[in-house]
Amino acid sequence: MPTPTTVDQDLVEMMSSLFANHREHHAPEIGTARLDIGLWNHLDELGLVRFTGREEYGGSGASWFEAAELLRATAWNGVRVPLPEHDLLAGWLLDVAGLAVDEKRRTVCVLDDNGTASGVPWAAASEKVVTVWRQSGTYRVADVETSALTVTTGANIANEPRDTVAADITTLAGTPVADAVIDQLRLRGALVRGLQVCAALERILDLSIAHTTERIQFGRALAQFQAVQNLVADIAAETSLARAATDAALIQAVRTDWSGTNLEFPIAVARSCAGHAASVVVRNAHQVHGAIGTTREHRLHEFTNSALAWRSEFGSVHHWDDTLTTAAVSAGRKDLWRLITG
Repeated sequence: MPTPTTVDQDLVEMMSSLFANHREHHAPEIGTARLDIGLWNHLDELGLVRFTGREEYGGSGASWFEAAELLRATAWNGVRVPLPEHDLLAGWLLDVAGLAVDEKRRTVCVLDDNGTASGVPWAAASEKVVTVWRQSGTYRVADVETSALTVTTGANIANEPRDTVAADITTLAGTPVADAVIDQLRLRGALVRGLQVCAALERILDLSIAHTTERIQFGRALAQFQAVQNLVADIAAETSLARAATDAALIQAVRTDWSGTNLEFPIAVARSCAGHAASVVVRNAHQVHGAIGTTREHRLHEFTNSALAWRSEFGSVHHWDDTLTTAAVSAGRKDLWRLITG
């Protein structure tokens, strides 16, 4: 069974270096992030925009493990770019629906009965929106020009674009897809955000270790104070738990080709662990850093805000906790251990 360690380390180092170099020369803008078209074009030239797309259709044919490393590289370095929305969600959904995928930049949204979707990532910055809606008891998918939709810009607490999209669903024509496809779309989105949260938590841990070992207070490094050690230890423990749960969900998803009969459970575990870990990690990190961690000049807030924002997308912490509770109650005493061990 393949594991994340099978990813070529030269590829991992290339991606990490690429985004680290970009962030070094491009500080975050004040206000809602805007898409860096120059970066996007460069990523396209490197084959990272349609990273997991099929090679016969212009993709790079990468695996989910490689895509996970790409997500970690962007999140670790604090680079805002809609790679997962374009590739792992919109591009994948077009492939499944049998629709052509061209070079235009995309995101994806699921409209409600009124033809509206809120919190859509990067909609205003996209050239097309892969739009999903329900009609006559069936989900339909269409690749819609953004100009044909009504887009109201917005942002999450990390100042990433999260827009509202509205469409007249009575005039849309789409390709029918099975309910299971849209269920998988939501699970894919949930795992994407889980991977991003974990990368942000790992960067917060790195910043906290660096700060406490370098900062001198009362004649000694902060790391020599037991109270500070306990705070950082809790950050490390929660981060490790979240990463282990998320890697387990990723392995299960890949092993079953996203068709496991109970795949929602490990993804729910991952999202619950990552969501609760974010609370502890963010709180402790800001305690460790003190007032400096809230300043614009310090990078801590880039990652704490992102972790808190991402844990609420594609299902809130409460939603995933409820999912776990329902699964445990349904399994009962006899089948609970079987549920946990897979």
